[in-house]
Amino acid sequence: MKKFALIITLIILSNVVVLAQAPPPPPADAGAANSGPVGNGAPIGSGLTIMLAMFAAYGGKKALDASKNNDPGEDEN
Repeated sequence: MKKFALIITLIILSNVVVLAQAPPPPPADAGAANSGPVGNGAPIGSGLTIMLAMFAAYGGKKALDASKNNDPGEDEN
């Protein structure tokens, strides 16, 4: 049964790889000296800010949970 499941899994995964699309062709002026930045100038500032806010919220939650677990008012007898 394991061999059958492995074969089915490999067949399904091979079909997923076959259905992948080819990359788009490069722009007409790809070799030009002043063709611009590689990401077409995509902004990363707001995404970076959101990511840092999420990291800070996660760290704050972990610190709060750690302080609740180590409450000095409780006896650990």
